[in-house]
Amino acid sequence: MIYVYLADGFEETEAIAPIDLLRRAGKKVVIVGVGDNLVTGSHGIPVVADTIAQEAPLTDELEAIVLPGGMPGTLNLEKSQYVQAAIDYCVENNRIIGAICAAPSILGHKGLLSGKTAVCYTGFETQLTGAVIGEGKVAQDGIFITSRGAGTAVEFGLKLVEATHSAAESLRQRNAILCD
Repeated sequence: MIYVYLADGFEETEAIAPIDLLRRAGKKVVIVGVGDNLVTGSHGIPVVADTIAQEAPLTDELEAIVLPGGMPGTLNLEKSQYVQAAIDYCVENNRIIGAICAAPSILGHKGLLSGKTAVCYTGFETQLTGAVIGEGKVAQDGIFITSRGAGTAVEFGLKLVEATHSAAESLRQRNAILCD
C-alpha cells in the first residue's frame, strides 16, 4: 500500500500523475487528506481523499509514501504530526519516501537528506540540509526519491513504479502512456 498525502495547496499534477501511474501498475494507492477528506490544490482543483491522515495506520502493509509539493501544500504537510510520523515510520522501516518540488524540503529540515543525492524545485536547494544536489529530473538515493516539479511529475511517477514494482513495469507504463 502507498499513501499519497494531500494538504490544502498541493500541486495537482505532482499528486495526480504519480497516483495514476502507480494505480496503472496495480499498486494499492490510498489518497490521504491532511485535515479533511476534501483537499483543494494550489490551482483550485478539489480532490476527495480516500481517508484522512489520523485514520491512516502505519503498518507493515505500507511500502511507500508520496509527498507532493506546491504552496502552501508543502508547508501544510510539514506541519502535520501525522505526516511527520509517516516519514519517521518509513525511515525506521526502510520504506520508500517520494517527495517532489518543494516537498523535499520537509526531508531536508529533518536532516534525512544529509549525504544523499536529491533534487527539488529551483530555489529550495538551501532547504535540503546536507544533501548533494543532483542534476537530473528525478534522483533516488536509498529510500528517498526526489523530483523537481510539475514538469517532472510523470518521470517521478515512473521512478516510484520502478522502486515499488519493477523497472520492467515502469518501462511498460512509460510505453503505455507514450512517454519518450
